[in-house]
Amino acid sequence: MTMTKKTITWICLILLSVTGLSAKDKKQTTLRISSFNLRMDTPSDGENAWPHRKELVKGLIRFHELDIIGTQEGFKHQLDGILELGDYTYTGGGRDDGKDAGEHSAIIYKKERFKLLQSGNFWFSETPEVPGKGWDATCCNRICSWAKFKEKKSGKVFYAFNVHYDHQGQVARKNSSLLLIERIQKIAGNTPVFVTGDFNATPQSEPIQIIYGSKLLNDSYLVTEEPPYGTIGTFNSYSMDSPGENRIDYIWVTPQIKVKKYGVLNELPYGRFPSDHFPVMVKAIF
Repeated sequence: MTMTKKTITWICLILLSVTGLSAKDKKQTTLRISSFNLRMDTPSDGENAWPHRKELVKGLIRFHELDIIGTQEGFKHQLDGILELGDYTYTGGGRDDGKDAGEHSAIIYKKERFKLLQSGNFWFSETPEVPGKGWDATCCNRICSWAKFKEKKSGKVFYAFNVHYDHQGQVARKNSSLLLIERIQKIAGNTPVFVTGDFNATPQSEPIQIIYGSKLLNDSYLVTEEPPYGTIGTFNSYSMDSPGENRIDYIWVTPQIKVKKYGVLNELPYGRFPSDHFPVMVKAIF
């Protein structure tokens, strides 16, 4: 029997109906994105120093099958330790030289699922193209690393930006938000964007209000279809007494992206903290 194109279309629609999937669903891409401040490798942390936490971090990433992780405070040897999982690689330079020196705001991603099309860094300062402190920051250089990805299976393209704002300079945090918005518009245009990071700022503060006011990005905590999971606060300081309302780690998305689930992963295997921040995770489709 020779089937016409119309007949084949009807058969496909029937099969999709039986399986509970719409044609629209079949075209959607689902990603598990995380923002995770790893806490720098500080021997004075004693039992919370990196050698005692590395396997906890690896286990968390493996179990939750994270596709992309925006990390903060990780030095190269810490990132290399995570890559021992075998499924991942990363992009992003150290904040002190744009290469390997200093803490990274690296983007770790599944190397078999995604193709890295383009990547770069800029610094939160008056001279974004070169390493340096910005405005009233006194401690450290602050960097944003970004990447343009293509999911190999679907061919869909999206961007990921990952940041770590200054923890002291109020002017620096404000201007970092202004620069971030400007760079996302310039680099990504109308392409879907995920932004992960430790913003060192709570939702009511000026740096976050600037992002809300831009209308460019949605706070995944506020737009998730399922109620948020876990604590509101994301910084734990190695103590369950700390999280409270202190939400300073975020995952932002452009309007093309739908957030199905949002969670702060308050996991304590063997009663141990993987980091002094809890990772934030979303399940998103676009």
